[in-house]
Amino acid sequence: MKSSPHSYSGPDRPDLALTGRRGFLGGLLATAALAAAGAAPAHAAARSAVPLATRPLLLGTYTSEAGGGTGIGAAAYDTATGALTPGPVITGVDNPSYLALHPSGCTVYAVAEQDAGAVTAVGIAPDGAYEVLGSRSTGGSGTTHLSVHPSGRWLLSADYGSGSVAVHPIAEDGSLGERTDLLTHSSPPPGPGQGGPHAHQIVTTPDGGHVLAVDLGTDTVYTYTLDETAGTLTEVSRAALAPGSGPRHLAFHPGGRFAYLACELDDTLVVCAYDPATGALTPGSGQSTGTGSVTGYPSQPVVTGDGAYVYLANRGPNSLTRYAVEGDGADLRLLDTVPVGGDWPRQLALSPDSSLLFAANQRSSTVTVFGIGPDGSLTAVGDPFPAPVAVCVLPLP
Repeated sequence: MKSSPHSYSGPDRPDLALTGRRGFLGGLLATAALAAAGAAPAHAAARSAVPLATRPLLLGTYTSEAGGGTGIGAAAYDTATGALTPGPVITGVDNPSYLALHPSGCTVYAVAEQDAGAVTAVGIAPDGAYEVLGSRSTGGSGTTHLSVHPSGRWLLSADYGSGSVAVHPIAEDGSLGERTDLLTHSSPPPGPGQGGPHAHQIVTTPDGGHVLAVDLGTDTVYTYTLDETAGTLTEVSRAALAPGSGPRHLAFHPGGRFAYLACELDDTLVVCAYDPATGALTPGSGQSTGTGSVTGYPSQPVVTGDGAYVYLANRGPNSLTRYAVEGDGADLRLLDTVPVGGDWPRQLALSPDSSLLFAANQRSSTVTVFGIGPDGSLTAVGDPFPAPVAVCVLPLP
């Protein structure tokens, strides 16, 4: 069995200690005080005058790590060239290692990946100004992932440290209410080498009928239904992955019947069939990540908007794997791998039109950008963009 690249003990993983150069997006710190005071960030007033070819982009980091950030980094990207431009820091947000946007586009949510897990809401004004709306406890530890239910009324979060998932109501102004549910994955027993459950992702299925929680520690994907009145979760199904596989993150094909699950410990990508009627997820056999003899530690798959290609980040060899999607989503064909241009690609994101791919490289404190060709090929764009302990990138529409 391959050993885990992490076990939770404070912000993200203790083996990812980082040293060296840590400038935060050039001149961002000069405007951090304005953001902390509730004033509009320096770029906000001019945002309405920014050409539509330039869109905002937010960056997640660890504020408690040596050389980490001081909040959520703000930047902008050119939709045609992929070029990144630094902006201010949204301060007053602790360890925002994962970010998610409300369907309205008016609020972004951040995890607080620390012993006392929490989630934070940040409002986005029409002029682009950011305002921290407050935080709520998840009731667990090491909150590592969150997502907004399609209704826009509930925030779902996953706690890696405690192996639990939580639900919070979302008010009209985007702020968060007190937690309405907390469930811990108490069974099945942890997989080989795991000391307990480690919830790593929680997402709503494309049909909106079910909520899936991926647990690395128990090698299981749990299917829940969400009571949209009470904000409570009820388990309806479980999908068992190979013992010791370490399922981490999945991404759905736009057709809604298949999902692609990265298993970081056995270095595979698993095609899973989803049944909207029952919520059952049925894993297929693990497929190669194309990393050869190097342990890949795959972190996250993403799927292009047309469903034609899947990309997978591999932290071990610092590469990106490209797959062609076949059989209406049921099959993947490995095409190639390319260098990511950074160290330890923790998370990937596609631009809204799937013309650009962004990689957050944790150990090199950079974001790298790739243009996506008509055949799904990846071409590096520009130089790596400095971002302290970059662990999440969120391009806004």
